[in-house]
Formats: sequence, structure tokens, C-alpha cells
Amino acid sequence: MRFANQPILLVEDDEVDAMTVKRALKDLHVTNPLVLRENGEEALAYLRDPNNEKPCLILLDLNMPVMGGIEFLQVDKHDDTLKAIPVVVLTTSQEQQDKVASFNLGVAGYMAKPVAYQQFVEVMRTINAYWTISEIPQ
Repeated sequence: MRFANQPILLVEDDEVDAMTVKRALKDLHVTNPLVLRENGEEALAYLRDPNNEKPCLILLDLNMPVMGGIEFLQVDKHDDTLKAIPVVVLTTSQEQQDKVASFNLGVAGYMAKPVAYQQFVEVMRTINAYWTISEIPQ
């Protein structure tokens, strides 16, 4: 990623999917620390804690207990201190309404989680390549 010392925030409740993301980032030699939160409420608490460094990117699942991804986006993208952090939805949802709602709430991208690991790595490679060359406001 572009800002190697800044964390990536992964908001994901599925332990297997979280491990897959960690493994893919390691295989791609992405050195950013990965911070895992299991739902939107935990992610917002992390983001609002002044002792935590703001992430360079948020990878967000949509289907989570307590506070799902769409609800998280409704709060995150209306918070002036958080809305500039790019969010990429990484989900199994193929629902058109989820895609529309996500983009209406300002996500930077929407990626379906492939079942096959090698395809998953390619999705993560694409996300990494994009954020490596993208100009992000400081």
C-alpha cells in the first residue's frame, strides 16, 4: 500500500475470510499492519479512538451482526473526521441494492469475494495496485 506504516482496517466477522485477507496480503508482500474489527460498531470505536492511527484504507464486509456494512457507511461517510478514508467493500453480497447503497454512500470500490483463493489474491492484488498509485489527500 502507498502508506506502508499506516494500518489497513478490515471490518469482517468471518474468521476464515479474515484469515484469507491476512494470507493474501502477506503473499502480496503488503507490509501495512492489519487491524481487524468484527462489526461496524467496533470499527467506529477504533476509528474514533484518538490513540489509534487512522487507517489508509478500510476493507468492509457488508453482512455482519450488531452493525452491518451499510449502517457503518451511513455513519462513517457522514462523519467529517472519517469520511475521507477510502472504503472498499469486500463482500459475498451480489445484491444490486447493496451495490447501489454502497456507492451512494461513497465507497471507493465494491469487490465480490471469490471462493477460490488464487482469485481472491488477484482481487487483493488489484486493490493493492490501485491504492499504491492512487493520490490520496493527507
